[in-house]
Amino acid sequence: QTAVWLRAVREQTGLDVCWRWFSLEEVNHTEGKKHPWERPWAWGWSLLRIGAWLRRDSAEAADRWCAAAGHALHVAGRKVHTPEVAREVLAEAGLDPGAVDDAVADPTTHDDVRADHRRVTGLGGFGVPTLVFPGERAIFGPVVREAPSDPAATLRLWALVTGWLEFPDLYELRRPKAADDWARIGETFAPYLSARDWPTIQREVQ
Repeated sequence: QTAVWLRAVREQTGLDVCWRWFSLEEVNHTEGKKHPWERPWAWGWSLLRIGAWLRRDSAEAADRWCAAAGHALHVAGRKVHTPEVAREVLAEAGLDPGAVDDAVADPTTHDDVRADHRRVTGLGGFGVPTLVFPGERAIFGPVVREAPSDPAATLRLWALVTGWLEFPDLYELRRPKAADDWARIGETFAPYLSARDWPTIQREVQ
């Protein structure tokens, strides 16, 4: 939903958005198990490799892939993390479904994803969404259940988020979630929960 919101901000302001890759699989890696780049196919990591492959030739294609994959998983409840559905979603987005095989066949796409991932962790990042602004200033969030639909609200949220940059000692502001909040979140996440093939891992953030 943050990505949906950012695209709406871009549409209104001409914001320059460069999508980079962050792996929750790697953040949640368990000692003794293979890293995602050590597997022939990894659910999230391989999708990021497809994005990395597309970005080499076209930032617009990478953007289209991100939007299509996000909609497929989070709205349509499709298993885009499988090669077969990933190819379908690429084709539906007007992109070459062969990008799945091309990205996986090229080991340097691992390097692209690792470099993006380590950039964020090097800035103290621990999850998504992480926004990185000029000057390597990172903000985690905003975490929204639904992106604002009103154009004015879209820009108001952008102003609030970028306002944080004025306060380098401001680290956290959080709204507690009541039972009704969790119920609404559950409704929104239902397609994703039905499609995923992995458990949720909740780690304490320092």
